Amino acid sequence: MSDAQKAWPVEIRLKSDKKTLTVGFDNGETHDYSAEYLRVCSPSAEVQGHNPSQKRTIPGKSNVEIMGIDPVGNYAVRIHFDDMHSSGIFTWNYFLELAHEKDKHWGGYLKELGEKGLSRER
Repeated sequence: MSDAQKAWPVEIRLKSDKKTLTVGFDNGETHDYSAEYLRVCSPSAEVQGHNPSQKRTIPGKSNVEIMGIDPVGNYAVRIHFDDMHSSGIFTWNYFLELAHEKDKHWGGYLKELGEKGLSRER
């Protein structure tokens, strides 16, 4: 495990527009995550499936908002989205992965949308 993956969150802040979550870590890193990015990359079984062949591409989330955040033990948070999705458990390491590998995750999502004829808007 790299030093970055050992980072611990020191601040989790939802912006007033409910579309951006900022997470600051004790290693000095601070990352902004759009609600859409978090929603379409949710670690939930609904999105990720129980194996790679079950992974779903979730369209139409460009305007999704975060309605709430609840702690899960001392290792994660559960994010409640305004489309009623709230089953993903976002660990601190997963937040770091989403920040460090954004091109892979977001680029893959956009590619999947295109291949399936889906849109961020619908």
